[in-house]
Amino acid sequence: MSTSVIKNAAWVIAWDEGSGRQSYRRDVDVVFSGDRIAFIGRDYAGMADRVIDGSARLVMPGLINIHSHPEHEPLYRGIREEHGLPSMHMTGLYERSQAMSAPDDEARAASAEFAYCELLRSGVTSLVDVSPPWPGWVELFARSGMRGFLAPGYASARWSMADDHELHYAWDEARGRAGFAAALDIIDAAIADSCGRLSGIVSPMQIDTCTADLLRDSREAARERALPFTVHVAQSVIEVREMIRRHGQTPVQWAHSLGILGPGAILGHALYLDTHSWIRWWTKTDLAILGDSGTAVAHCPTPFARYGHVMENFGDYLRAGVTMGLGTDCSPHNLVEEMRKAAVLARIAARDINTVTTADLFHAATVGGANALLRNDLGRLAVGSKADIVLVDLDCPQMQPARDPLRSFVYHAADRAVRELFVDGRQVVADGRVLTLDQEGAGGRLRAAQQRMEALAPSRDYRRRSAAEITPLSLPLMS
Repeated sequence: MSTSVIKNAAWVIAWDEGSGRQSYRRDVDVVFSGDRIAFIGRDYAGMADRVIDGSARLVMPGLINIHSHPEHEPLYRGIREEHGLPSMHMTGLYERSQAMSAPDDEARAASAEFAYCELLRSGVTSLVDVSPPWPGWVELFARSGMRGFLAPGYASARWSMADDHELHYAWDEARGRAGFAAALDIIDAAIADSCGRLSGIVSPMQIDTCTADLLRDSREAARERALPFTVHVAQSVIEVREMIRRHGQTPVQWAHSLGILGPGAILGHALYLDTHSWIRWWTKTDLAILGDSGTAVAHCPTPFARYGHVMENFGDYLRAGVTMGLGTDCSPHNLVEEMRKAAVLARIAARDINTVTTADLFHAATVGGANALLRNDLGRLAVGSKADIVLVDLDCPQMQPARDPLRSFVYHAADRAVRELFVDGRQVVADGRVLTLDQEGAGGRLRAAQQRMEALAPSRDYRRRSAAEITPLSLPLMS
């Protein structure tokens, strides 16, 4: 078993068990042996197989991303940033998912590899990957070096559009059941993988595309396997209105009535609660239901901000007792940027600089995510925890002056300052470069895959438009 020492680290974000929060320590050694942290303190005198100079480093726990779609979101780069329909309350989700999706497994592999590299380079060591199953997924995730929670998606219905303002549902319950069974098989294969870093999450895709029985059975399967459970809930105004039409309840209330909320349940987004200014439903109970039940929320501010949407607000969720984590729903897959946006947008929504702190957002990106995943050995630098460690370069220009290095990292430097990253004690990023995957090569394959996706758009779009008509370039192209 190899022992590594980060010697005399200038700053360390360590877990204080007594206060239940992250805290700074200065000029200490961080030691990890095998896949566990063995020592945090001054003047380590034990043996070491490797010594790393920490004098110009901020050492922090690896970030935990609890909601992402790597197999297709990088394909949308240059496509989705300004794509949305005013007639669908600004969201472009439904039109885009119908007209443009990953065209083949080669595209999925290129997209996922590209995204995994982005994630690692921004300090993410644990990732929840919510994707439809595709060949080679488990193998690529294992090769990446990340700690992976595979969430194979399935549903009883598919969205469809015949015009730009109404959403339809094509129901096929047998397909949903077959997808559920296949998802459990993939989760079993991930857990059995020899790398030892992979696990699974039971993941019916959306609250509005799954039957009540499929949701209940999925939650029960997760409980039986002691695994987390995740589902998209309250991610659009259209969804909320549809669920009220069907059940006379908001999506959160209906989920609660089915018994699928509680510890181990992660709701993707949960943005449009009954108190949201775009909903204003009379009940005003959604937030209390989430907090009282112990349910977690995966907050991904970027896609909604692009539509002009905002959570109202992150601080209110925390004060209601909701377990809050962060995710990168779309490209760029950069969890540090999500921390920054979540903080700024919460303050705008609340009109109050004190509604959330940098510490709140860092907690969500580490311990909050770990708690959502039912893992008390992740998201913290403490003796006995997993050796998932990020080293941030204090000499990076955007980190200076490093009076408060976490603020410098979140608000200024982000991924540019990440230099080394370890998962399970194994180095995966060195000098800012991913050692396990080829982002440049994936990028080349990604552009070809995007072109194939765009070529298929007219056959999928409800108006038979080209990709350029659906989402034009930001500037006119001169001849």
